[in-house]
Amino acid sequence: MAVILALGVGTLTAGCGSSEQPTELKLANIGWDENVAVSNLTKVLLEEELGYESVDVQKLELDSAYQEVADGELDAFQDVWLPNQQALLEGVNEDVEHLDPWFLDTTAQGLAVPAYMDVTSIDQLNETKADLLLGIEPSAVAQQVLIDEVKPQYGLKQKIVEAPTEGMLAEVDILYTNKEDFAFFAWSPHWMNERFDFRYLEDPKDAQGGTNDPAEISTIVKEDLREQDPVAYAFLSTMKLTEEQINDLENVINEEEDPLEGSKRWVRDNRAVVQPWIDAASNAEAP
Repeated sequence: MAVILALGVGTLTAGCGSSEQPTELKLANIGWDENVAVSNLTKVLLEEELGYESVDVQKLELDSAYQEVADGELDAFQDVWLPNQQALLEGVNEDVEHLDPWFLDTTAQGLAVPAYMDVTSIDQLNETKADLLLGIEPSAVAQQVLIDEVKPQYGLKQKIVEAPTEGMLAEVDILYTNKEDFAFFAWSPHWMNERFDFRYLEDPKDAQGGTNDPAEISTIVKEDLREQDPVAYAFLSTMKLTEEQINDLENVINEEEDPLEGSKRWVRDNRAVVQPWIDAASNAEAP
């Protein structure tokens, strides 16, 4: 599932400037939980604190998110994982601006198993009763690595399942509850790290390549966003979250069963976190 947040707004006067600025903003969202959380948090704050009036949501795949920001159809994409998505970024690098990471801690990602399985390495999976390797969207770089590199290099007998992240996690929940053997692609930051007790598997052949390494999570914006919409640019540039904060935001969203309501509740409970972003955007000068 992927999402575009189209934030249509009326006239907004920012900082000491008095001129009008373009106030329709479009954010790409590919449906990964951290992207859903950050995008909806952005929507809530722009609407409720900075005068933006409406949001539309549209579905996109990962590669389309990059291309549409480069084409200027979208204003920003807030789930750039590097080095995973380095090739996608290089393909549009001249037409976007890459902002500093918004995620302040260290990521983890890779093939994992429930802690109740006596497995520590990918090369031990064929010795288990696991029949499935639960993956994510086919557009994800890590999913392609699983298919093209991990399975053939280790000669894994398990069937690789491609599914939207939401569907994959639902299946993980069922298999985990029943204490069945299985492997799945896991990552952090994500609420799964608090919900399930699992371990990332060692990869002695380094088949997962760059996905074995810590990644940075950042934002790309269309090349002229700074000039066209300094308020949004300042907000997106200033937004920063720790692992504890993003996991908490995702958990609140899950509790509310609605990204917007969860984001609103999280904002109420975390004013000290979001206030600097609001202040930076409020002080940005319109062109």
